This record gives sequence, structure tokens and C-alpha cells, in this order.
Amino acid sequence: DDLERWLSKITLAQTGYGHFYIEHNRGHHVRVSTPEDPASARFGESFWAFLPRSVWGSLKSSWELEKTRLQRLGKSPWTLRNDVLNAWAMSVVLFGVLVAVFGPVIVPFLILQAVYGFSLLETVNYLEHYGLLRQKTASGRYERCTPAHSWNSDHIVTNIFLYHLQR
Repeated sequence: DDLERWLSKITLAQTGYGHFYIEHNRGHHVRVSTPEDPASARFGESFWAFLPRSVWGSLKSSWELEKTRLQRLGKSPWTLRNDVLNAWAMSVVLFGVLVAVFGPVIVPFLILQAVYGFSLLETVNYLEHYGLLRQKTASGRYERCTPAHSWNSDHIVTNIFLYHLQR
């Protein structure tokens, strides 16, 4: 399990979007298809309106989630034990090595591929939950998340082409 978490951070290092690791698992999966989830597209919302809201909202949420986790442990958020910071550090190291090897000429390509990469992640979020909304129960909590709160499916073609992304 630790290996898988580490590998996911390495994969996200290429996009400079390491906070997605925290927000997607501990934020989005909890709040999916609710107004509180920045990564669930609202009905009628264009992708271009959704993208900045999701990027900024996910960034803020991941920082708050990590800050809260570390406070419970009696630690400051300004530590490499902060998964947001250590994920970003991986990106800095990766990009630094690539610039050292290939020179500054690679910087525009790194930026372009990073933006393209995290935009693809956000495109999947946009498509998977567009317009879906969990209702509040009598207790004021949201109903349990079910397959009806996502447009994806657990079919062989989806799994092959999206590398089991929905899982």
C-alpha cells in the first residue's frame, strides 16, 4: 500500500499536480457529487468554467486536509511529512534533473505537458460526475454514494482504456 502511494506520487510528479493524490482520495471520494466537491461538475457548467474551479478548489482542499491531518499529529504543515509538499518536491526534483540534463530549452515543454496532463485528469473528473448530485437525507448528511453518482462504468473497455481509473 505504501509502495502504491509512492508510485502514484511519482506518476503525478510529471504534471506538478501531486496534491491531486490527497484531494482525490480524501476529498473528492468523500464529497463526490455534492456542491462541496470542487471536482464534480455542476449541471450546465462548461468545462472551461469547471477547470479553474476544480484546480484551485482541489489545491485548497488538499492543503486543508493535510494541515488538519498534521495538526492531529501535533505537527506543523511546513514539513516534508506534508504529502502536498513532498509531492511537489518530487516535481521540483524531476523538473530540475530534466533541466540539468537537457537545458533550459526544455522548460516550455515541461510546462505544456504538465498543464496538458493535469487537464486530462480534470477532464475525466468533469465527465465522470457532470450534473450528478447526491441528495441530503433527513439528518442533513448526504445520501450514500452509489454508482448512480458517476457516469463511468466497470466494463472491460472502460477498464482497458482508462487503466482502471474509475477504481
